[in-house]
Amino acid sequence: MTGMRLLLMSDTHLPSRARDLPPALWAAVDAADVVVHAGDWTSEELLDRLDARAARLVGVFGNNDHGTLRERLPEVACAELGDCGSPSCTRPGRRRDGNAGPTPRTPTPTCSSSVTRTSPGTR
Repeated sequence: MTGMRLLLMSDTHLPSRARDLPPALWAAVDAADVVVHAGDWTSEELLDRLDARAARLVGVFGNNDHGTLRERLPEVACAELGDCGSPSCTRPGRRRDGNAGPTPRTPTPTCSSSVTRTSPGTR
């Protein structure tokens, strides 16, 4: 069974703590189905680069993010990631193994079933 490749990152603080992300992290971005950035980007350039490179990007602003980063990013993001094929998945429908999926989860009122891209443009 093939699972979803999820990459979680935060506190990148570019360019104050480093000039760029490490090559291994960029390789992980390229390999991931979904990239989640949990805030403290500190650079709009990084947001643009990740948005262009990631298959799907979910991000929020952190306490060190200001200006246009706060305008472009939500404080809270909620994403429906899809059926991963595991019996523990909560997405309605059929699992990859063809068996009936688990009971659908009811989204909380603050969450939507999809996430709007964090910057202009769509794929």
